[in-house]
Amino acid sequence: MAGQPAGCPAFLLLRVAFMSEEIETLRAKLISETGKLEWQELERHFARGAVVAVNPGIDLIDVAICIANDDKAMMAQWVEAGTVRRAESADAEAWVKTQPLFWAVVIAPWVVIQEIDEAVERPLH
Repeated sequence: MAGQPAGCPAFLLLRVAFMSEEIETLRAKLISETGKLEWQELERHFARGAVVAVNPGIDLIDVAICIANDDKAMMAQWVEAGTVRRAESADAEAWVKTQPLFWAVVIAPWVVIQEIDEAVERPLH
């Protein structure tokens, strides 16, 4: 196969291309299923322990893809860094007080969320 790296079998290149195409298809699907939710809409999911919180600066869709693909290595890096975590009671207490808006996407059984920065989301007048 022209242009393939030396010693790299063609079937391996095709598999990598296929996996990349699968990931891009999944990315598009997840983007189309992402929506804004208020805390009240998340409470029942939090109560069953199914809310995964993603810090700002981490791509919500990247996290959802890792969960969907069971990418334990990448998830472990984020969890260890504290940038992705299962929502805890302290989170819920803060959200009850501040009533933020979240971006959310479902990767059953998980609801992956990221608090929306209102300064970024609010249009300038």
